[in-house]
Amino acid sequence: MSYTTVCKYRNLGEGEMVPFTVDGRKILLVWPDGGELKAFQGTCPHQNAALKYGGFNGRIITCPLHNWAFDARTGRGVSPPGCALEEYPLRIEDGMVQVDLSGTDPT
Repeated sequence: MSYTTVCKYRNLGEGEMVPFTVDGRKILLVWPDGGELKAFQGTCPHQNAALKYGGFNGRIITCPLHNWAFDARTGRGVSPPGCALEEYPLRIEDGMVQVDLSGTDPT
């Protein structure tokens, strides 16, 4: 695995969704209420809308175009079911959030 540093862990908080561009890919760092920090693709699989312009209520990520909704703990589609966000491996190393984009192909 090849991890890339994204940001300082201490700059993130529970209930937040923060967009980043890593190696040319849009990603979201999402910390759902009562959950753990996750890294997902930053575009909706439906029409590639930037999810950073959508909503996040601490549990659900919502696309700004057609209101597709995703569970922030798993990336699975809530509405419609059967779709999902690509999740990237994530680790905290020396206080830094790092993600691994190798081998993934968000659609």
